[in-house]
Amino acid sequence: MDSIELIVSIASKIYSLLENVKANKKRCRRVCDRVEALEHLVKSIQQREKGQTSADVERCLKDLSFTLQSAKEVMEKYSGASFMKRVLKSGHHEDEFNTLNDQLNDAFQFLSGSLQVEHGNVLLKGFEQSTREKQDEMDRKQDDSELKILLLQYMEEQQKLAHKLQEDIIKVLKILEKPYDVGIQIIKQQELKYELVDGLTKKPFRILSTSELFRGEYRSFEVAIKRYTDPATTSISEVKRCFEKDVETMKVFQSPNILRMYGICVEDETGPKPQFLIIMEYCEKGSLREVLDSGCTLSWNQKACMCRDAAQGLYRLHQSEDKFKVHGCINSSNFLVADGYRVKLGGFEFSQTETSLRKPTRGGVNRSFTYSSPELLEHINNYSKECEVYSFGIVLWEVATGRKPFDGLKTAKEVKQKVFVEKYQEPLGDCPKELELLINACRAYDPFQRPSAEVLANKLKTWVTQLEKV
Repeated sequence: MDSIELIVSIASKIYSLLENVKANKKRCRRVCDRVEALEHLVKSIQQREKGQTSADVERCLKDLSFTLQSAKEVMEKYSGASFMKRVLKSGHHEDEFNTLNDQLNDAFQFLSGSLQVEHGNVLLKGFEQSTREKQDEMDRKQDDSELKILLLQYMEEQQKLAHKLQEDIIKVLKILEKPYDVGIQIIKQQELKYELVDGLTKKPFRILSTSELFRGEYRSFEVAIKRYTDPATTSISEVKRCFEKDVETMKVFQSPNILRMYGICVEDETGPKPQFLIIMEYCEKGSLREVLDSGCTLSWNQKACMCRDAAQGLYRLHQSEDKFKVHGCINSSNFLVADGYRVKLGGFEFSQTETSLRKPTRGGVNRSFTYSSPELLEHINNYSKECEVYSFGIVLWEVATGRKPFDGLKTAKEVKQKVFVEKYQEPLGDCPKELELLINACRAYDPFQRPSAEVLANKLKTWVTQLEKV
């Protein structure tokens, strides 16, 4: 099988790169160990007789080759004389290792299940969640400690360089010093700090129909605090019950490119009208659509990174434990943009808790038809992951063009005529070939022809890496 030969070849290159790694050595070594375990499984598949491998396994092997290519690029990034410049340029190595290890784990769980690897097998044990978390935390601490020393030494050597370089180093150091995962939990009022106007007033930065958003701080993290202005319930026990159910769901989706949720806070709990707050990650630039509407100039390098981040968020959602999990409303307003133009997927968090708090609005909210795939426009019950890939293709088109999709059309009927009947695709104009191919693949009329979220994430990561080398 061509995929197996390619996987073995890339794995061999990954091992050879390890001895030249200059930073994040522990995490790079751990990646190699996990690639080696996967290679062992892949070789056992190779020994099977022709025709014994299912189409799903073949597809997994193909996707794995893309993941290993990304792993090789990570190893290259931290090797060679220019490794420190790459660290400073990206400043988010924690995210890329988390994403890469998630993808390697997803591939291992699928292949080991297909091969019926016995529970307790030494390879399987290395991919158990509790073991992985302990290993990754230990690696992170050691790598970050060594990287702090390297960064400080490098800063001393480069004191005569431009002030911009020093700012970059300090920024990375702050990221390393930031407290890590505190989990999703019930939060006490005294743990929250609000941004105040004139040192007195809590002023919301956004007001919605049933809530308002405040900027604040929680355990040194900058957060957005969502306060329900007229909650539908005063039953604290009911809200907490829904919250506990949502916490279990949200744990599956924790990822650098999914909007992080910290928890819920109840104010005036014993009073007649308690107030309910949801505390979430703060994204200072607003939604992706707001960024595109702001008139700011984005380079193709920035756009590529934003597309990669968005794809990784969608991938994490689609690879959740629930094989049928979908977002339900992929559009540019549900991707949020943090400092440094980092993009995160939001808009689906705490669904149980939100439902228990939010009063229903007359008529409800309809899915935006300008993002609807041909099959969904034909029949509303055709919603699937392939539909979301189509919607994601529209989001990529927005990033590439800066425009709103089907801006001149007013009704779902008009969009259906264009997309479902005429098979029309809005033109891209000036766009790099790498992005053009992905956008057109996502917008394929036949859902079978659309790529998976994993393929999209890997293709976009490869494109970003190529742009960084220029």
